[in-house]
Amino acid sequence: TTSATSSATSALLTSLGAGSGIDMAGLASNLAVAQFAGRTDRLTARAEVLDRQISLASNLKGMMLNLASSLGERVRVGDLSPQPQLANSAVASAALSGTSQPTGSYSVEVTALAKSQTLASPAFAAASTPVGAGTLTLRFGTIGAGGFAEDTAHPAASITIPSGASLADTAAAINASGSGVSAYIANTTTGAKLVLKGKEGAANAFIVEVAETLGEEGLAALAWNGTNDPARLLGSAANAALTIDGLPVTAIGNTVSDAIPGVTLSLKSTNIGTPTQLSFADPKAAISSAMQDLTAALNEIAGELRSATNPLGGDLARDNGARALRQAFGSLAGAIVMPSAANGAPRTLADLGLSTQRDGSYVLDTKRLDATLKANPAATAAMFTNGLHGIYATVDGMARRAARASDPGTLAGSISRYTSQKTRVSTETATLAEKQEALRAQLVQRFARTDNRVGASRSTLSFLQNQIDAWNSQGN
Repeated sequence: TTSATSSATSALLTSLGAGSGIDMAGLASNLAVAQFAGRTDRLTARAEVLDRQISLASNLKGMMLNLASSLGERVRVGDLSPQPQLANSAVASAALSGTSQPTGSYSVEVTALAKSQTLASPAFAAASTPVGAGTLTLRFGTIGAGGFAEDTAHPAASITIPSGASLADTAAAINASGSGVSAYIANTTTGAKLVLKGKEGAANAFIVEVAETLGEEGLAALAWNGTNDPARLLGSAANAALTIDGLPVTAIGNTVSDAIPGVTLSLKSTNIGTPTQLSFADPKAAISSAMQDLTAALNEIAGELRSATNPLGGDLARDNGARALRQAFGSLAGAIVMPSAANGAPRTLADLGLSTQRDGSYVLDTKRLDATLKANPAATAAMFTNGLHGIYATVDGMARRAARASDPGTLAGSISRYTSQKTRVSTETATLAEKQEALRAQLVQRFARTDNRVGASRSTLSFLQNQIDAWNSQGN
């Protein structure tokens, strides 16, 4: 309001042709700016430095996270470790189980796939036909020539069938029971049938016991004890059977883990009499490529870090987070990334040919890498895993530490500190601007009064000058 009033006063004086002829409003503005110029310039310069520090620290933190993410993705692809390959992929697929590092080759012959029991009910008129009420109890075990042998370690499942339930309602109740047995209605040529399917494996065979509700009988039609009405048994539960190098192996399901150490087989079909070979792809070329990519990525970050922490003008020269990261980079090549490695096996990135130069950059000795790959191919591949130890775990650990905002000695901690300082600078700048505006408004009011008095004096002087001129004119 004061500013608006002073501006109006100045404008009024100007429009009336009064005043000293001096731009009092401009003078007031310039004096107010000059009064606060030093402090304003210091705050502006500080804000610019903080912006650069936030940008540099954020960029370095982002580069570390991107490196860890990219390396983790490369490790997960799996081409950096000896991947199992089956000559006949129609028989099974193979993947590393992670329990050990496999080598060599193996003969695989699948003689039987694991199967689940499939049981059908007698035919009903329709899915909506009532089935009676009571309790269905599913018991699990094995079914053989001697009948059903219950597995007492496998809990039975009791399913309540309420009054008025239909065949479809019964299927829904079984599916909701969590028993491991699924149910559906098959509309066959003879009528609607309830079909039950268990899990794979001989020990997952099941029988159906029934306790009917008095007066609502009918549920007993679904009972099956393993021997009655054999036509209802559409498929028997069975284990998978295979031979590894001629040795017999059985499994409950078609996913077979560690029959070959460190390998999980997913069986697809049998190949009786025609064994297929499982071998492991050589990862040497992929590891060499990955090490070259890693060296280039580390050099990119090291260059940015070197520039940011340069004692002569680097905006992060005194930053604890950047200095901590640079120290970690300096010791990365010699850091033990495989603490449990056997004697003589590679334990550090230096063992794979990575070395650090005096300026902080990295160089890859490909001859040393090739020698390590030739001498210890399995141990070298083991360094490229996503476990607790290894190259990825080391780089990921560095990235996570840099992103830990709660630690003032990290890049994220520095970003948090600089952001807080930038907020304070912005607040101080706004307060200073308010004070400058208040001073300008005071000066405008003060100068307006001065301008008014000067204007009045000039009017009086002009009147006297006119009088004197008139008197002199009369004298002539």
